Amino acid sequence: MFSVTLLVSCFLCSLYFILLKVIYYRYSQASWSKHLLKLNGRESGRSRISQNAARNYVYPWQSEHKNSIKEVRALLVTAHPDDECMFFAPTILQLLQSNASVHLLCLSSGNYYNQGVHRQRELCDSCAVLGIPSSQVTIIDCKELPDDPNIEWNIHTIASFVLKQVTASSINLVLTFDGRGVSGHGNHIAIYRSLSYLASTGEIPDGCCVLSLQTVNVIRKYLSVLELPISWLCRSDVSFLIGSEEYKQAKRAMLCHGSQLLWFRRFYMLFSRYMLINTFQVMAQEEKDWKIY
Repeated sequence: MFSVTLLVSCFLCSLYFILLKVIYYRYSQASWSKHLLKLNGRESGRSRISQNAARNYVYPWQSEHKNSIKEVRALLVTAHPDDECMFFAPTILQLLQSNASVHLLCLSSGNYYNQGVHRQRELCDSCAVLGIPSSQVTIIDCKELPDDPNIEWNIHTIASFVLKQVTASSINLVLTFDGRGVSGHGNHIAIYRSLSYLASTGEIPDGCCVLSLQTVNVIRKYLSVLELPISWLCRSDVSFLIGSEEYKQAKRAMLCHGSQLLWFRRFYMLFSRYMLINTFQVMAQEEKDWKIY
C-alpha cells in the first residue's frame, strides 16, 4: 500500500513539474509587450471609455497600426528603498530587456531607524544591479512622507510628486502597488490611493496607463515557482516572469540592502513568488476627450 501511494505521489509531482514547464514556456511566449497591445480592449470594461473609443484609441507605446510596440517610458512608484527589488524586480528586468526606459520614484529615504542616508546608497546600488541608471532614480525626503507605517501619508502630497515626475520624464506607463499594498504596509496603500484618486479625477495625463501590482494571499506568496499555475489561471492584465539568471540578478539587488537583511528577508528571497513573477491590473481612469484615429 505504501509503495502504491509513493508511486502515485511521484507521478502527480512529475505531472505538476511538467505543467510548470509548459506554463513557463507559455508565459515566455506571451511577453508583457503583447499584453500591452491588448490593453485597449480590456480596459474598456473597467474605465469609462466607450467601446468604440477604446477600439480606436492608440496608446503611446503602439504604432499607428496598433500591432507593434514603440517606446515605453515607465515610472515605478515605491514607498521605501528595497521595494524595487522585493516586489518589482521581475517587472524592472523584463522592461529593461525590452529596451523600455525605466524610472524609479521612491517616496521616502527609509529613515525609520535613522538610516536614511545609508539606505539611499543601498537603493542606488540595487538599481545599478537591476539596470536602472542613477539619473533615472528619484528619492524623496519629505517630512510629510515619513517612513512610518503608523503615519498616514497625504494622497495629495504623493500625487504632486508623481505628476511632476510623469510630466518631467514624459512617462506613459506608471506601475505601483494595489489597494492591499502586497505586504499591507500603510505607505504602500497610500500610494495606490493617491494614484487611484488621480485616475478617478482624470488628472493622469492623456495616454498614460497605470498598473497596480496584485496582492496574493500568504500561501500563494511563499510558493515561489510552484505558484505559477495559480497565476496562470487567475485573471491579470499584464504579467512579468523571469528565469533563473534574472532571478539571480534580483537576489543580488536584494543583497545590496544589507541593512535590511534580517532572517525573514532571506527567507523571502528564497520563497516569495514576487521574486519571480509580477501580475498587474489596469487602473480604471476617468474618461477624457480621447483622441480618435
